[in-house]
Amino acid sequence: MRKIEALQILKNTIEKAYCPYSNFPVAALIEGKNGEYAIGVNVENASFGLTVCAERIAMFNFIVNGFSNPIRLFLYAPTEEFTPPCGACRQVLSEFNPEMEIVIFDKEENFKLYKLSNLLPQSFNGENLKGKP
Repeated sequence: MRKIEALQILKNTIEKAYCPYSNFPVAALIEGKNGEYAIGVNVENASFGLTVCAERIAMFNFIVNGFSNPIRLFLYAPTEEFTPPCGACRQVLSEFNPEMEIVIFDKEENFKLYKLSNLLPQSFNGENLKGKP
């Protein structure tokens, strides 16, 4: 998917974010190897620990829709600085593709590219569970 196409989808989706406490809307799009995609927005809760980020909702939607092989995350927050995924989202994303490409847009439509493995080196994965007691 072209970056400009993904950004347009994200900008159209971000208004669905439910963020009455932080007023910090975020939209995410997970793209699969075959061009399929799923979207997500952040959904807050008055019990802050129950808030779910856009990245995880997008990944869960991707899986629920029967897609596999995610290759790219597009992320948009209308901020001056680039807003990378939080640690919890990085861990969830790494379960499905630790080498996923991350494309982050700012409010000026500039973008920055990352590799998930650079954002989350030494991630916890299934290999860590093989020697469990």
